[in-house]
Amino acid sequence: MPTTQIPYPIIFQFLCSVKNVTGMPAVPLDAEDGGSKTEALMGGGHSGPKMSSKGVVLGPDGKPCRTCTSVRDWASMSRSIKGAKITTNKATTATPITLPADCPPDVELLGRSSWTLLHSIAATYPEKPSTQQQQDATTFISSFSRLYPCHWCATDFQSWMKGAGGAPKVSSRQEFGQWLCEAQNEVNKKLGKEEFDCRKWEERWRTGWKDGRCD
Repeated sequence: MPTTQIPYPIIFQFLCSVKNVTGMPAVPLDAEDGGSKTEALMGGGHSGPKMSSKGVVLGPDGKPCRTCTSVRDWASMSRSIKGAKITTNKATTATPITLPADCPPDVELLGRSSWTLLHSIAATYPEKPSTQQQQDATTFISSFSRLYPCHWCATDFQSWMKGAGGAPKVSSRQEFGQWLCEAQNEVNKKLGKEEFDCRKWEERWRTGWKDGRCD
């Protein structure tokens, strides 16, 4: 099978499996029958990052990129992962794979961890930040988008921020949190997923839910 090309949606796996960790709608984790999990997450068929025939994303150097690929597709390429816990979900043809906690992250774990970090930063950001704090926040987001371990995800995030309404909004805690929530919803919208109610971002990330389940 020839190498294919696929698109990354905005901030692509900052997004995978977000629902269980963040309470926000997640990118679907199961590939279509006969396809790779990574390719299903990214939606094949258009110009974009190159993938090997095994569904493993290739980095700029043409070599497999572990932090750009789901663990299932990485396992498919390598054929064996020592210590991996494999369970079968009878409702799907996919076989979920869970790596030991001390293994390098795949694109999904990286995405979940990244969203947790970003939303938590917004939740503790000052209500009335100083000029320096606003500069720091803007610089952090810019640097984060360039240093993110998934190269293609980073490139896509940078492109999104250059578009209309994509520039970081950091004049207050509310504005920063709202911007991050809307950024994540952009991906959900592209994937046809339910959007998170951004009016509740602060309950989710700062105060806890009003029903007291976080206390």
